[in-house]
Amino acid sequence: FLYNRMGYWSDWSIPILVTTAAGFTYITVLLILALCHIAVGQQMNLHWLHKIGLMTTLITTVVTMSSIAQLWDDEWEMVFISLQATAPFLHIGALAAVTALSWLIAGQFARTEKATSQMLMFTAYLAAVVALYLVPLTISSPCIMEKKALGPKPAIIGHRGAPMLAPENTLMSFQKAVEQKTYGVQADVVLSYDGVPFLMHDKTLRRTTNVEELFPERAYEHSSMFNWTDLEKLNAGEWFLQNDPFWTARSLSMSDYLEAANQSVCKLADMLEVIKDNTSLILNFQELPPAHPYYSTYINITLETILASGIRQQAVMWLPDTERQLVRQIAPGFQQTSGLKLDTERMREKGIVKLNLRYTKVTNEDVRDYTMANLSVNLYTVNEPWLYSILWCAGVQSVTSDSSHVLRKVPFPIWLMPPDEYYLIWITSDLISFIVIVGVFTFQKWRLGSIRTYNPEQIMLSAAVRRSSRDVKIMKEKLIFSEINNGVETTDELSLCSENGY
Repeated sequence: FLYNRMGYWSDWSIPILVTTAAGFTYITVLLILALCHIAVGQQMNLHWLHKIGLMTTLITTVVTMSSIAQLWDDEWEMVFISLQATAPFLHIGALAAVTALSWLIAGQFARTEKATSQMLMFTAYLAAVVALYLVPLTISSPCIMEKKALGPKPAIIGHRGAPMLAPENTLMSFQKAVEQKTYGVQADVVLSYDGVPFLMHDKTLRRTTNVEELFPERAYEHSSMFNWTDLEKLNAGEWFLQNDPFWTARSLSMSDYLEAANQSVCKLADMLEVIKDNTSLILNFQELPPAHPYYSTYINITLETILASGIRQQAVMWLPDTERQLVRQIAPGFQQTSGLKLDTERMREKGIVKLNLRYTKVTNEDVRDYTMANLSVNLYTVNEPWLYSILWCAGVQSVTSDSSHVLRKVPFPIWLMPPDEYYLIWITSDLISFIVIVGVFTFQKWRLGSIRTYNPEQIMLSAAVRRSSRDVKIMKEKLIFSEINNGVETTDELSLCSENGY
């Protein structure tokens, strides 16, 4: 998004994550300090710098969340998917935190004199605790299942080859994907101005080649408007070492580093020669400008190149919706694949056997329905083991990944829990929490509610922390009656108490 508007490539995820972590760590520290002040019965007075810091964090958070809602509203689906992986553990952590908080709540409850205030405090805390006890009723994770119900491990398709190990859409990238024994690879095909199919994802050559050095006046032209003789002059590997988009370039061996630095734009025919005996293929196409000489025939030229390579037709997953009927006639063995979410009846009508969708676009129920209809689902782009585990539990057949070398080493979902075991942990945690909370409230009421707990030191402390005059007066009266009950009944002693202000 920023590259298309600012003209240069930079990985903004790191500064965004660092800033977010710093802001919320700062808020957490202030919150802990506030709880500590409450624990000892003192007020917390924030310095004006802290007030500015809190307001800055609040405004930044609101602006950022609004931006996400406006520009990347699909990302909200990521929240629900991540909760499928973390909710059972977050619940136990939140339960422990709320249970520990009962010490402070019970202390405030015991110190409060007004019955109304006590009732409000107790009701609010009780509502929060009960809601937390019942939260597991809303938790739905595919990994809460019997181990015997777990399906086969999803196949891994290399996204533009193996882009963490080599520059994307280069011959080296697909060679690395084959070495990783991936099930398949995904590639983006464009047709040059003189009719040569080559691999390129972006509309321009700026991000992944040195076109601005060799052809500066043509840097913003569509990549398909270049002849192959010009394209093969470009370097398609140096950007990978300079920008290091996945933070992996520094880990390359010296031989791989030198090989990556000398990569060129890759022909479709050369890539097919590397993968035809080992892997499957998902092909995606860029739409050509109307002024392109092969605008109406690029599908035919690409088909000829694929069939001439000798790759098995069953290994090709054909993604473009353009000229699908023609493709079916020329290459009936291709797996017709849709990039749009369709219902099972429409997929059968169009002869589609596979879906290729972003992982946020399908639910666990969708995957189950497609599987029952004997239709396959491939989801992209899945790079993290925890996400791969969730999709594995959901029954997804394959995923497209930038990190095939990482996911292939995942032998089993990160966690898998039978329902009975989960219910046992849930109920046991709730019972332990309830017993601890009741015990804490009882102990705090006994410790702080007794008349013997009021002594001169507490009264002085109360005055120091600016307790209301009414509270101090009540404590003074209780102290006087406590002393009388302990035998201080003579007039002289009472006079002494009065002179000293007690």
